[in-house]
Amino acid sequence: MTEQELLIAALQDSQTRDAAFAHLVKNYKQRLYWHIRRLVLGHDDADDVLQETFIKIFKNIGNFRGDSQIFTWMYRIATHQAIDFLKKQARRKGLDNGSMLEDKIELLESDVYFDGDAAALKLQQALAKLPEKQRLVFNMKYFDNLKFKEIARILDCSEGGLKASYHHAVKKIKLFLDEK
Repeated sequence: MTEQELLIAALQDSQTRDAAFAHLVKNYKQRLYWHIRRLVLGHDDADDVLQETFIKIFKNIGNFRGDSQIFTWMYRIATHQAIDFLKKQARRKGLDNGSMLEDKIELLESDVYFDGDAAALKLQQALAKLPEKQRLVFNMKYFDNLKFKEIARILDCSEGGLKASYHHAVKKIKLFLDEK
C-alpha cells in the first residue's frame, strides 16, 4: 500500500480516524490556508474558510474514492468553500464578486496580517479585476506552482482551457501593472 492509501484507510476507519485526521491537518493546513487566503484575501476570512474546509473534509472523507491525490481532493473542497464564501459575502453586501474583492483590497493595507509591499498590493488589485476562473487559475499556477493537469482536476475542466485562461490572466495583469 502507498502512503496515501494507508492514510485514506486510517481516515476511513473509525478507530484511527481522529489521529489520521490530525496528521492530515498538520500536513496540509498551511498550504490550504495560503490558497484560501489568496482567494478571500483577509486573514480572518481565510481562517473561517479553512475551518469550514476541514469540517467538510472530515464529514466527507468516507466518500473519497481515491481516484485522485488526497491533496487534489482537499484543494478542490477548499477552492469551492472559498468561492462560496465570496459569493455569499457579495450577495450580503449587494455587490458582484469583482466589486467586493476590490473593497477587500482596500482593507489589505490596514490588515496587520498582510506583509506584502506596494508591488504585492498592486498584484492583488490586478487579480481582483480578473474574471473568477482566470483569477483561480493564475493563483494556482503562479502562487501554488500547480501543474495544469492538477488544476484541471481541481476545477474539473480541460487543460487547454486552463492554459488559455492563464495566458489571458497574465496579459491582463501585465496591462494593469503597466498602467499603474
